[in-house]
Amino acid sequence: MSEKRGILIVISGPSGSGKGTVLKRLMEKRDDFKLSISATTRSPREGEVNGVNYYFVSREDFENRIKSDMMLEYAEYCENYYGTPKKEVVDCLNAGQNVILEIEVKGALQVKKKYPDAVLCMIAPPDYPTLEARLRGRGDNVPEAVIRERLDTAKYELSHIGEYDYIVVNGNDMIDEAADEIIGIVDAEKHRSTRCNTFVDDFFSAEKLPCGVN
Repeated sequence: MSEKRGILIVISGPSGSGKGTVLKRLMEKRDDFKLSISATTRSPREGEVNGVNYYFVSREDFENRIKSDMMLEYAEYCENYYGTPKKEVVDCLNAGQNVILEIEVKGALQVKKKYPDAVLCMIAPPDYPTLEARLRGRGDNVPEAVIRERLDTAKYELSHIGEYDYIVVNGNDMIDEAADEIIGIVDAEKHRSTRCNTFVDDFFSAEKLPCGVN
């Protein structure tokens, strides 16, 4: 009954929400999801591979893509562009794959404005103490000023939660449950009546057939 076209699902979440781990588990569970690869003008870091971690492009190339409306969304951080190439996403959706964009709030709202059918999902920690504990417990000797900055950013991101379609709470040791919730959201969205535009036409197409023909 549902449309054959894939679902575009946008995942956001503050640092410490565990969204990367949740998405990794989701991809292990289902093969009809594709994680979109972003483009960036920054230089590759050690171990990063073009076309796997990012598409690494020149600033001129990126700006030409913006002018040609080839970017689904984009933003500039620390004098570098980051964004989602449009064509690859559209091709995958048309092929029936569900495409995941793991992007920040500003980019997510850009996507929703251009593609109202996109499903916005915020992955959130269960509470503030858990978020702070996760950020402090990573063991990478992050300065206090950086931790405070990440907590302030999380507050900003979570303040936009009302603009998202769904909230998935990722509690401690609940990676599987969070991944299953996102899968359930996408499966339910495929049966939303507004996405099943051809169902009635297909249902009554038998009227045009001669009597007795199946």
